[in-house]
Amino acid sequence: MKMLMRITELMEGSDPLKNGCVNHNRGDTFCQRGGRGRATAWVASLCALLFATSVFAQNAVRPEDQVLERLGFEQKLDAPLPLDAVFTDHRGEEILLGDLFDERPVIIAPIYYNCPMLCGLIVNGLLDSIREVAFTPGQDYEIVVVSFDSRETAELARANRNVFLEQFGRDGVEPGIHFLVGEEEPIQRLTGAIGFEYEWVPEINDFAHPSGVVLATPDGRTSRYFFGILYPPRDMRLGLVEASENRIGSPVDRLLLFCYHYDPSTGEYGLLVHRVVNTAGAVTVGVLGLFLFVMLRAEKRQHNESS
Repeated sequence: MKMLMRITELMEGSDPLKNGCVNHNRGDTFCQRGGRGRATAWVASLCALLFATSVFAQNAVRPEDQVLERLGFEQKLDAPLPLDAVFTDHRGEEILLGDLFDERPVIIAPIYYNCPMLCGLIVNGLLDSIREVAFTPGQDYEIVVVSFDSRETAELARANRNVFLEQFGRDGVEPGIHFLVGEEEPIQRLTGAIGFEYEWVPEINDFAHPSGVVLATPDGRTSRYFFGILYPPRDMRLGLVEASENRIGSPVDRLLLFCYHYDPSTGEYGLLVHRVVNTAGAVTVGVLGLFLFVMLRAEKRQHNESS
């Protein structure tokens, strides 16, 4: 407050027009009587107040922000998952996590169903991605959405699964989409295995947690991590092909995997330029060699015919 008063005093004292007169071109005289000085002071005071408010807002840290600073989503590549952990599915039946692993890769999405915003964005991002991937849940891969809130029920899981299936809009995928709830012990075992950290924040009556999904191999080991709420379909497809150990996908996918490499630091696939250049060079040499071979054969045939 003293700073604001001091700025006001300085601005008022430095105004050369305060209590002075201004001669206009029409020849009349307009006396300020401090009006312009007071206006300038008010503007200065307002600017100083806005500056102070901005500084206060920047320094004000929300409780969830403080918690998020110490939470992480650590990539534990090739880590074994607790396949013997017991969860409850959308039908209210107990199920071993390992029952969902067989010959197909698995997408694991740790969320909680009563999440007011972030978890919905994670699920929507997953939906947007898998809609663009030609593989089919239940045939080529499995989707396992797990609540990390032990208070949530199978009814919540069923309701969220129904919405997921409706928004997916593809027939025949129901057997490959699983929404689970569980007790605290199996939840912590699973989240610990995939490096996912979360914490209840009493000040906001909500959880603080990171966002992302994990791809696992058919034998129950972590393979790839996609962070955030947007998962490019190309990366998702390549991740599923790699996680499946080439059990799904086409020769084109395997060629793409030769040219693209998963970067654990970003959770994305990047183009390996040197491999592309080497491959393009080899193809060029092969085409030229074939062209020369055909031309030489044709020339030799023509020579034989003429002789």
